[in-house]
Amino acid sequence: MMPGMPEKRTHDYARHGTTSLFAAMNVSDGTVIASTCRLHRAVEFKKFLTKIDAQVPADLDVHIVCDNYGTHKSPTIVSWLGKHPRFTMHFTPTYSSWINQVERLFAEVTRELLQRSDHRNVQTLEKDLRNWVKGWNENPKPFIWTKTAEGILESLGRLLKRINGAGH
Repeated sequence: MMPGMPEKRTHDYARHGTTSLFAAMNVSDGTVIASTCRLHRAVEFKKFLTKIDAQVPADLDVHIVCDNYGTHKSPTIVSWLGKHPRFTMHFTPTYSSWINQVERLFAEVTRELLQRSDHRNVQTLEKDLRNWVKGWNENPKPFIWTKTAEGILESLGRLLKRINGAGH
């Protein structure tokens, strides 16, 4: 590859399976609790919540920020949350994943581990993900918002002007 050349894939590119990465980030210190699962159902999400419950000190409240994926709102999860009152779920609005700081972590995983990687099986991918998280937690980095709410709203206002003015 040369600088400026677009990345290409061959015609015989094949996926060797997929996995889901569940991650919970302590936004104050940047540490991460993570699990990989082959499926992304309520059963797996409940196991992840149980893992969080076991690892976070019992005297702390836990606020989970999630997207609106149906699994996160299933009767199984609602029932589990009813039995664990220290957990509070918050759901990001549609198309607003940028609000969730763990999405920024997923961008780091993608940039540092997944982009241009070659995993020949799911087991190798999951092992590499676990090792990446372990390495992250050895030197965790909390994400710091650098823009004020007013600055974000101004940027959105400028974007909307451009979008609404397009084609005129």
